[in-house]
Amino acid sequence: MPRTRVLAVIQAGGAGSRMDVLTRERAKPSLPFAGIYQLVDFPLSNLAHSGITDVWLSVSYLGSSLEQEVANGRPWDLDRNRGGLRLLMPQEGNGSTDEEGFAHGNADELYRLRDQIRAARADVLLVMSADHVYRFDYQDAIATHLEAGAACTVVTTQRPLEEAGDHACVEVGDDGAVTGFAYKPEEPSTTTVAAEIMLYDPEVLVPVLEELHGELGADSPAGDSGLDDFGDHLLPRLVERHRVVAHAMPGYWRDVGEPHKYVEAHRELLRDDRDVFDHLGWPILTRQPQRAPARVLDGAAVADSLVSPGCRVEGRVERSVLGPGVVVAPGAVVRDSVVFADTVVEAGATVDWAIVDELCRIGADARIGEPAEGGTSVDPDVVSVIGREARVSEGAVLEPGSRLEPGTAG
Repeated sequence: MPRTRVLAVIQAGGAGSRMDVLTRERAKPSLPFAGIYQLVDFPLSNLAHSGITDVWLSVSYLGSSLEQEVANGRPWDLDRNRGGLRLLMPQEGNGSTDEEGFAHGNADELYRLRDQIRAARADVLLVMSADHVYRFDYQDAIATHLEAGAACTVVTTQRPLEEAGDHACVEVGDDGAVTGFAYKPEEPSTTTVAAEIMLYDPEVLVPVLEELHGELGADSPAGDSGLDDFGDHLLPRLVERHRVVAHAMPGYWRDVGEPHKYVEAHRELLRDDRDVFDHLGWPILTRQPQRAPARVLDGAAVADSLVSPGCRVEGRVERSVLGPGVVVAPGAVVRDSVVFADTVVEAGATVDWAIVDELCRIGADARIGEPAEGGTSVDPDVVSVIGREARVSEGAVLEPGSRLEPGTAG
């Protein structure tokens, strides 16, 4: 039997504005997660373990920051002569005006790639986002897709009804067919949402993309195909005219594309890895420099936290994640926070409900945020975000929800 040819496209997204100051100087998929990983590690590791070796990583913003992290695909055995990892950057001076520059959504991006998709001659186009945390064998969804003879297969997961409106809501019939679809509805009617992993039949997808552009492009601004995101026009058209099925993803899945969701996902994984990390047959692979072991010194207290290599802890750390090389000085307190690599929290400083980027310095006796009751749900307005190489002055007070731009002082 001939092997099914699968082409995977990881859509690394645009400016990542929802993550605010954390993505001023980096692509969102290069954000660290759980101390020692990056967000892009999750789709790349899942692809590697699923045996999918033709991978395109589409980078629309600050591609150099992501290029360094993925190291030509070496950690995932994707640095190879045939197939392997290919980075796609925005193009200018090539093609029509609606194909140049930055994409205006993930469906618009697929339209810009349509000629390359067609030339690849894959049997299945597997498309995914790069800002979700999960462990998943894509081969299971591929099998569903092929058995159903589907034009599109939507991988789904479950979220509480109050959160479902942040996603694409999917209604599924008894036979697994998608019968209804609502993109980020104000009043969701289902807890079944798209996990932003889609499988397409390229022979159906490309003509539909071109058909939609013919209908929408004339009324769109220059440089915009009019297709926007997959939930705006592409998936509704496929559901309307073609066979679309759902494949339910088992296990943990989280969208971490906003500061409060990013903190909440870390809190969920502090005491239980939800079968994401500690799986011997399916490790999350990454590119990380070697560091000395972490040191927790006399007088320190660490509870329900993740402490990365190279850290030096002499203060108190509660329900938090410390990236590599973080220093928590005597008398300092870090609670309900995520601190990136090589940041220093000086003596007597307090950090509550914050994300602190790398190479920051929190001055002695400074205070960021306040202790708050969060449980498993984080108040979006509580989380403070401190940009890369920022300085919080000695004794300074930053109120809950504060923002500090990269390289600035507060």
